[in-house]
Amino acid sequence: MSNMNKEIRFRVYITFLAMLVVGGAIVYKAARIQVREGKELIAHADSMHTKLQTIDPERGNIYSEDGSLLASTVPQFDIHIDFSAIPNDTFLKYQVDMAKAITTILNEEGTASDYLRTLKDEQGGPKPNRYFLLKKKATYEQYMALRTIQPFCQGQNKGGFIVEVNNKRINPYGLLANRVVGIWRKNGKTAGLEREYDPYLSGTQGQRVLRCIAGGVWMPVDGSEIDPKNGNDVHTTLDVNIQDVAENALLEQVRKEKAEFGTCIVMEVKTGKIKAMANLGRQANDTNYVEDFNYALKLMEPGSTFKLVSLISLFKDKKISINDMIDCHGGSFRFGPYTIRDSHHGLGRLTIKEAFAQSSNVAFARLIYENYNNNMGAYWRNLSMLGLDKKTGIGLSGEPKARFTKDSVSKGHYQLAYQGMGYHTMITPLHTCMIYNAIANKGVMMKPYLVNKVVAYGNDVLVQGPEVASNFELDSQAVAQIKSAMLEVVESGTGKALKNPYYTICGKTGTAQVADVRFYKGADGKEYKEKINYSDRMYHGSFVGFFPNENPEYTICVVLRTRKGSSNYYGGQIALPVFKEVANRLYAIKMHPKESLADRPKRSDSMQTNTVRGTDYNTLCGVMPLKKAVVSPTDWLAQSLDSVGRPQSVKRGLPTSGMVPNVSGMGLRDALFVLEKAGFKVNAQGKGRVIHQSIAPGKLYGRGEKIVIQLS
Repeated sequence: MSNMNKEIRFRVYITFLAMLVVGGAIVYKAARIQVREGKELIAHADSMHTKLQTIDPERGNIYSEDGSLLASTVPQFDIHIDFSAIPNDTFLKYQVDMAKAITTILNEEGTASDYLRTLKDEQGGPKPNRYFLLKKKATYEQYMALRTIQPFCQGQNKGGFIVEVNNKRINPYGLLANRVVGIWRKNGKTAGLEREYDPYLSGTQGQRVLRCIAGGVWMPVDGSEIDPKNGNDVHTTLDVNIQDVAENALLEQVRKEKAEFGTCIVMEVKTGKIKAMANLGRQANDTNYVEDFNYALKLMEPGSTFKLVSLISLFKDKKISINDMIDCHGGSFRFGPYTIRDSHHGLGRLTIKEAFAQSSNVAFARLIYENYNNNMGAYWRNLSMLGLDKKTGIGLSGEPKARFTKDSVSKGHYQLAYQGMGYHTMITPLHTCMIYNAIANKGVMMKPYLVNKVVAYGNDVLVQGPEVASNFELDSQAVAQIKSAMLEVVESGTGKALKNPYYTICGKTGTAQVADVRFYKGADGKEYKEKINYSDRMYHGSFVGFFPNENPEYTICVVLRTRKGSSNYYGGQIALPVFKEVANRLYAIKMHPKESLADRPKRSDSMQTNTVRGTDYNTLCGVMPLKKAVVSPTDWLAQSLDSVGRPQSVKRGLPTSGMVPNVSGMGLRDALFVLEKAGFKVNAQGKGRVIHQSIAPGKLYGRGEKIVIQLS
């Protein structure tokens, strides 16, 4: 019996000891978790209910040179209400007034009674809605008004007012300069200046903490925000008025000719600033034209506009004088097995100036072939000197280098003859514009550029200015002779339709038959490509020139590609009218002399009103002895404003006068956006938000008026 008791006691001791060991292990593990792993596990538990959210910064604006907004970021506000944060007595006190105010501010379908019923439903019950969506994509004006009513004015913790800001990129002028300004999409494909200057425009992201509440809804934790750093502003060289002139003139002509595409570049002679770059392409084989591609940077055979390069090369090497004679052989000449012909037959012995004015292919094929056949290297060095073996450096992605066939297997040295007249050479219209601008600028070639500066909170981050493009050297006598040949084009040659008694133009027409690949979008929205052969009879028609001859201010390059089988394809037929309209309007608006016109020659045939839009035609009448035209109210598209006073997208039109918008309560950036787009010249005083404006909202005003805004 005693042995059995001993065995029982032994088993009890063993069991007790085991329980003691297990209990000790549990206590040890609990202590270890509490002391060593507690913080990590608590953080992990919290992470199951909270998360970090990035806050996008406000993307910088893109401005024209005169300060007009070309691209901007407009905030949109998602408004939520946390009913659990509003005390019951506060809700009961303000519920009726709150419903009425919301109805008035949001101005949507539904009555104050409907809103009151909704508010009561969301606030009542054992679990008030902590993240009720009141309004998605509210405007700035709606947001500012909502935050002033009771109890929202007490903030998130006491008033339950929660706001989420989302930024939307807009172009106040619609498609104006759309391809140059570019496209920006979050996590999408970008283009133009939006792409090239993205590191400056994008800013730095902020962040905030979100907490998961009942129903799986994530709500921001008040006070957890780290504010983002907004992007910098980019100030371009573009002029909104010149861009609008160029686009309207180009649009009218491509529609008239049913052209495949067209481009018009306006460059400031002395600086190289690009004042306008219009690009229009035909869509899905119809008459709709949009800025679908930057054709100013497209490689194409220049045709006869390249004859200026031939002249420059010949003068650089002192091989000719402008009055030397050249035999055009009636407009047809054989180079070995190849025959080159003029568009205008019957040309005989001409001076080089006359051959340039009449755009003789034979003359310039002979001049280049006979002068460089035994020294092709000198010719290529001259092309390199003109910067044709490199990009212009304008700073836009996708700009190609020019392409030349230096020694074709099939044509050998006869290739020079074709290149002398502008074939078997692929350069961009921007390259061509740069070369013509060099002659206008007394032989100094300027690098074209689009951006003046990048600004961060009033301080310059990046500044760009005029820059000489290459080691191009041509003496003043050679430049004068070349200019005389370009002037002769307008006086008696292929560009004589530009001749007028008010200002002189130097330029050159160009025509080139097309053989390349055409890319287009079909009616189904898919991308297609089509091989174009010479037999398809598609042409590039161009005109490039500058004015006025005595002191050139602007160089303009216009290129249009015709449709298949078009009967009009010469540069003087399809590109010259665009140049003429842009030049006339620029002269009237920007450059006309201030002295009296009483002594100017009279014209019996008044300039046709269809060469310029009505409003600008009457501006011309102020500086030229022309009859006034009746201006159609549809000449310029009317500008409408949204509820905040921000201009809506206006296609190919400029802001007009109207009613003064209300900017009270806005920050400086928003106020400037609204007022400048409405046409005001703004003088801002102080910092903070607008508390007073010198012209009361709702009054009528005229574009260009000054307004003073006082900020708190």
